[in-house]
Amino acid sequence: MRVIWTPEAQQDRADVWDHIVADNPRAADHPNLGQLGKIQGTRELIPHDSYRLVYEISGETVWMLALVHTSRQWPPVRK
Repeated sequence: MRVIWTPEAQQDRADVWDHIVADNPRAADHPNLGQLGKIQGTRELIPHDSYRLVYEISGETVWMLALVHTSRQWPPVRK
């Protein structure tokens, strides 16, 4: 299965990746492990108490959409 990160999610990952990997390195191996997301068609995984990983599965590809600190509003409010 391919995993593709959007540019925004890549930046999120760069900011917190070392911490997440230390807590749950196996999370990426099980894409259906996450619960249904707040945005239709997405799934969410909380690999650490402080972070929400939002992703979408399309065939054999997992699209990482966002890595959001759990204190932030999700989904973001659209103006």
